[in-house]
Amino acid sequence: MNIVFMGSPEFAIPSLEQIYGSEHTIKAVVSNIDKRRGRGSKTSPTPVKKKALELGLPVIEIEDLHSHEFAARLEELEADLFVVVAFRILPASVLKIPKIGSINLHASLLPKYRGAAPIHWAIMNGEKETGCTVFFLDDKVDTGNIILQEKTAIKENETTGQLYERLRDMGAKVLLKAINKIATQDYSLAKQDHSLATPAPKLFRDDCHLNFNQTSRVVHNKIRGLSPFPTAWSFLKDEKFNIYQSKIGPDLNVKPGRLFEHEGKLLVGCSEGTVELKIVQLPGTKRMSGEEFLRGYDTESILE
Repeated sequence: MNIVFMGSPEFAIPSLEQIYGSEHTIKAVVSNIDKRRGRGSKTSPTPVKKKALELGLPVIEIEDLHSHEFAARLEELEADLFVVVAFRILPASVLKIPKIGSINLHASLLPKYRGAAPIHWAIMNGEKETGCTVFFLDDKVDTGNIILQEKTAIKENETTGQLYERLRDMGAKVLLKAINKIATQDYSLAKQDHSLATPAPKLFRDDCHLNFNQTSRVVHNKIRGLSPFPTAWSFLKDEKFNIYQSKIGPDLNVKPGRLFEHEGKLLVGCSEGTVELKIVQLPGTKRMSGEEFLRGYDTESILE
């Protein structure tokens, strides 16, 4: 099939590579425009654009998805399929352009975790499994008919960063399977049960503030679900205290939020039990282990 691939972040690169190495033809890659990334005034391309250029693929940079010029360029490509991975919400007029339709790879078991942060929310909510779903796009977000879905277990202390890498590679393979099924017309569609839908909205700074008046399991899940980005945090003596890695601590009765040392480990009290803080960071310092924190900082403090 002739395919137009749409994506921007690093998550989409394995999917692009899988399709590039297949018998299908990528007519063009659509990605966001260059912008400043990190320090300095220079602009840089999206990870997907950079990879597409390395592969010698034509790239369409776009800011306004509703522009008539963009639609006209897509129509000229005469694509059978649009393949969307970690991109933006396409207008209905664009979705209708390809002969077969437009499909999307989503990092959850739809209809659960519809939205921008499915991996974060699955871990924060303590899910035991997740997966990847390939579905046809329609005029609503993450609601289309499912072509293919595969599951994977979430490990006990797995962070969003670790699961992201697994789903990135797993999803690319699931996506190519789905594309091959579409090419051979060897597939059936499953409608989503909208009554089972759960949201996975974008996370903001205040969403990452920890509340230790919760159980150790809830606190631990939130820490690993927000690691490495956007990062769980609390206040330590009016300073922002980032926490990147944790594990469930011993079942001790300690005031919620109180930092303390136990058998050489840095622990914090919760409403039930404790959490061991394994990787932490204060403003102006590098990340450090809980043991390193114990050697250099006062632990007779409350996290708020």
